[in-house]
Amino acid sequence: MLSPSPAPAHAARILVVDDREEDRHLLADFLRRQGYRLYVGVDGRDGVEKALYIQPDLILMDVHMPICDGLAACRLLKAEPTTMAIPLIFLTAAALPEERVRGLVEGAVDYITKPFNFDEVRLRVCIHLNAAQANNHPANAHEVAGPSGSVDAAVFLAAQRRLLDDLAATPELASLARSVGTNTRQLNDAFRKYAGVTVFDYLREARMKEARQLLCETSLEVQTIANDLGYGSAANFSTAFRERFGLSPRQYRQAPPEAPKGP
Repeated sequence: MLSPSPAPAHAARILVVDDREEDRHLLADFLRRQGYRLYVGVDGRDGVEKALYIQPDLILMDVHMPICDGLAACRLLKAEPTTMAIPLIFLTAAALPEERVRGLVEGAVDYITKPFNFDEVRLRVCIHLNAAQANNHPANAHEVAGPSGSVDAAVFLAAQRRLLDDLAATPELASLARSVGTNTRQLNDAFRKYAGVTVFDYLREARMKEARQLLCETSLEVQTIANDLGYGSAANFSTAFRERFGLSPRQYRQAPPEAPKGP
């Protein structure tokens, strides 16, 4: 459903994303009566697509949904330049402390628990809409650099961020795909589209670039660099580095500054 309910043209636009039709309509109807323009999504993937298209002022999203859950959808939205500043409030029937922490770490601004207390809903929605206005973060004010504007781009950016945040980890492809609300084929397709390589080829190149920088700019031992980049041994790291740059890590570090050190 993309058509908004009748409301003043200047009214704040709110996107409600929940796979439970009863909860979705209950919340949307209440907020519509408060004078907001309402849009709805039926799951995380649908919510991301509609957020990219609508650019709402606020998103209310259920945490537990099939296929693409709220956490995965939040990662996609926060990785995408055109939606990263839109405040997102999670909806959940079981807001345990650890779940709240996970959601806040991923970029949510708040939680609303089910069953809904509508006084609480009204207050939290008002607080975060006012905060967004005070921060002057309209959705269309971002300068977009790199891939953006589609779910595929958001998938690539979110997965890229997770890889670069911990270069020492070698995630299972299926687990990485689930964490950004997609499957392995679509994840690799997104990397081929935006980076020209598969996920693990991208990770390998990112590790090599980081290794080259650490060798040039620090005095860290080769073994330490190998450990920090997820290689089981200095020998394995040295083999991979030589294959990429034509020199061992020690030879690369000792080469004169003017000598070519690979691309």
